Amino acid sequence: MPFIRTFSKVAKQALLSPGCGCRPITVAVRTISFSPRQVTSDASFHSVSFSETDHPKVLITGGLGQLGVGLATMLRKRFGNNNVILSDIRKPPSHVFHSGPFIYSDILDYKNLREIVVNNRITWLVHYSALLSAVGEANVALARDVNITGLHNILDIAAEHGLRLFVPSTIGAFGPTSPRNPTPDLCVQRPRTIYGVSKVHAELMGEYYHHRYGLDFRCLRYPGIISADSQPGGGTTDYAVAIFHDAVKTGKFECNLKPDTRLPMMYIDDCLRATVEMMEAPADTLSMRTYNINAMSFSPEELAQEVQKQLPDLEVSYDIDQVRQAIADSWPMNFDDSNARNDWGWKHDYDLPELVQTMLNYIGSDSRIAKAN
Repeated sequence: MPFIRTFSKVAKQALLSPGCGCRPITVAVRTISFSPRQVTSDASFHSVSFSETDHPKVLITGGLGQLGVGLATMLRKRFGNNNVILSDIRKPPSHVFHSGPFIYSDILDYKNLREIVVNNRITWLVHYSALLSAVGEANVALARDVNITGLHNILDIAAEHGLRLFVPSTIGAFGPTSPRNPTPDLCVQRPRTIYGVSKVHAELMGEYYHHRYGLDFRCLRYPGIISADSQPGGGTTDYAVAIFHDAVKTGKFECNLKPDTRLPMMYIDDCLRATVEMMEAPADTLSMRTYNINAMSFSPEELAQEVQKQLPDLEVSYDIDQVRQAIADSWPMNFDDSNARNDWGWKHDYDLPELVQTMLNYIGSDSRIAKAN
C-alpha cells in the first residue's frame, strides 16, 4: 500500500476566517507517495562477519547523549569507521569530532534529515534524540516537539527509504496501574509523564509502520542506564550515576529518591551490546518488535551499601525530590525480559557487584589523572 507524507512548503492557506476572533494560522501541503520496501534481516551479531561492501551505513541521532558516542564506537569497530555517522544539534567535543564522521542533524527539520539519509546512503537509523523524564516535565512543549514530532519525521524517512530503524523505549513507558514486580512486555502502560507518553507513542507508531508499511522497526525498553563517562542528563535514575562521582570526589552523596525505591538498572556496556544484538537479530527470531531488557534491580540504599564496601567512609543522606519520586513510584521495580532472552539470546554480563567495581575503577582512575595534572 502506498505511503503518503504531507509537509509544508511555500503555498499557504488560511484556516480561520479573520472575523472569528482567532489568530489565523497558515499551512501548506505537498504530497509525496512511495511504497516502503521491507529490509531483509539476516545478520547475527555472534556468527556473521560483514564484508566491506555489505556493511550497514548507520546514522545515530542525538549522538552526544549518554549512549550515542559509545554505540558509535562499538559499531565503528564492527563495521568500519566511515560507516557510522554520529549526529546532533550541539558542537561535539574535539575527541568525538576526530573519532569518526560527525554531522549536524536536527530531527525537527525533515528536509535536512532526508538529505542526510539520501546523500550518505543510510541503511540503519538509530534514533536517540529525546528529552528525558525530569527535563521533559519541566518543558512539556519542547518534549512534545522533540519526542513526538521528531519521531514522526524519523518514521516517515525510514519508511520511505527502507531503513532498519531502532528507537529506544524505557521503564518510563509504564505507569502506576502497570504490574511492577515483574513488569511483562505486554500489559497496561498508562504513563504519567510526557516522556513516558511519548515513548508509548513511539512503540505503537513503530509497530504500526511495521505492520502497515513493512518498516523494519526495532525497539528495546531500556532500564536505568549507568555509565562512567557521561554526566547525569535529567533522568529519574540519575542518582545511580551521581553517587559514584560524588563518592570519589567528595566522599558525600545526597540522594533525591527514597532509600527503598527499587528500579531496574543496567551497565552501559550491556545496554549497547543488547542494542547491536537486537539490530542484527534475524527477523524470523523476533516474536515482537518491542522488548524489555534487564540486568539487575536495586534501591538507592542497596547501591550505597555496595559502594561502601569499597569506600567505607562514604556518607549518604536523602533529600527527596517529590517530582522524581512520584515518577519513580509509577515505574517498574523489575523487568521481565524472558522474551528477549528466549527469542534472540539476550544475556547480561554485569550484576551489582561488577557494576560498582567497574564504575569506581573508571571514575577513580580519571580522578587520579586529573589530580596529577
